[in-house]
Parts: sequence; structure tokens; C-alpha cells
Amino acid sequence: MNDLLSHVLDVHGGLDRWSQIDRLQADVVLHGPFWSVRGFSEEPSRERLTVETRREVIRFSPWGNPELDMLLRAEDDRVDLRAAADDTVVESRSGIRSTYAGYELTSPWESLQVGYFIGYAMWNYLTTPFLFTYAGVTSREGEPWTENGEVWHRLEVSFPQPIATHSAQQTFYFGDDGLLRRLDYNVDVNVGVAVAHYVGAYREFDGIKVPTRRRVHRRNPDNSASENWSIGIDIESVWPV
Repeated sequence: MNDLLSHVLDVHGGLDRWSQIDRLQADVVLHGPFWSVRGFSEEPSRERLTVETRREVIRFSPWGNPELDMLLRAEDDRVDLRAAADDTVVESRSGIRSTYAGYELTSPWESLQVGYFIGYAMWNYLTTPFLFTYAGVTSREGEPWTENGEVWHRLEVSFPQPIATHSAQQTFYFGDDGLLRRLDYNVDVNVGVAVAHYVGAYREFDGIKVPTRRRVHRRNPDNSASENWSIGIDIESVWPV
């Protein structure tokens, strides 16, 4: 483990505390112009989700309908709509990641495709940075980056294929305090769009520090971010269950 990662893990709550948490539940608000392009409402949408911390399993309760939940099992590349009352499968989609092939920037997504995208993304966000210690994930410290009058320390992270994430290679920027400021990636399921994703408004939830404000911008060729953001994510609460 490199020194930067060790520092980052300690600042975010430490591996000992993380090892005690098997599942997290979170209330989040999604908003921004991206969603209407993909067929989801642009109006702020409040979602409750539960994630397993060791397996990429995510459940939204409810999803689109008060009587329905959505369950994503990323390791099986499968999304189910399930009846909230008895957990029976109402609709299912296997091989979900391959369904984005051939789509353009303005192509609408189906409800389960939107759910898959939000689900794997939120699992990654809620398990970062502890995710970097999981099997097959590797990291190394890159060259520092100066932004907003600060020097940010870059961690170059590679993800193995079993983990559903935006792209196999991503860059995470941390301040001297060890807290995440920004992450860069290309969104494989969204025609490879280059993204600069900013985080802030850290809060501590039961011993784990979580950024509660996220804004996603397009990333320019010079590694700067576009002026306007397209996706906003506000995390209202997080708690172990």
C-alpha cells in the first residue's frame, strides 16, 4: 500500500472501522440536465438505496413506483425489478452493460439502464476509498496537480473487470488533508465521455467520512473542467444497516 492511500484511508475512517460495516443505506437526491436527456425526470429525484460493502449489490427502495424495488447484482451483470411486498421478480435484464452499445449522447435509456448506471456509480462512490484495497484493485501515486490554489495529490487507480465502474482507469485527487476533491474517468456506458467529477461538503456518518455534494462536469483535453455541470448528487444521510 502506498503512503498516499494509507493516509487517505485513515482520514476517511480507517480500515478497522470499515471492516465492521457490511451494508450501508443512503438517502440521495439526483438532479441536473443529464437525466432528462436519458429519459429520466430532470426534476430532483430522492432515492433510498442499500449497498453491500463487500459485494457489488445495490437495492433501490422504491424504484419508479412505490410498489417496486430495483436490485442490481453487478457481479451477475443483472438488474431486477422486484415487488416490494414479496420480492418476486417483475422484470429482469441480464447482460445489462452490453445494452448501451451503439447508443449516442442523446439516446434515451430504459428505466433499468438508468438504474444500472446510478446503482454501480453509487456503490463505487459510497465504498471509496476503501474500495481501493479490494482484490484486483491497484493504485499508484501520480504527479501532483494544482487547482483552486491547492496542490492535489493524484492517485491513479486500476479496476479489474469483475467490478462494474465507469472505466478501468481512473484518477482521484486528494488534498493535503487526505480528503477527496475530484475524480476523473471516461464513462464507458455513455460513449466514453471524459468527466471531471468534483466532491465536497464532507460529513461524518458513524465513523466514516463521506462527501455529500457531487457535481459532474465534462473534462476538456487540457484536463480542465467545463464550466457547467450535468449531474448533481446530494447525499442527505448514510448509515450502516
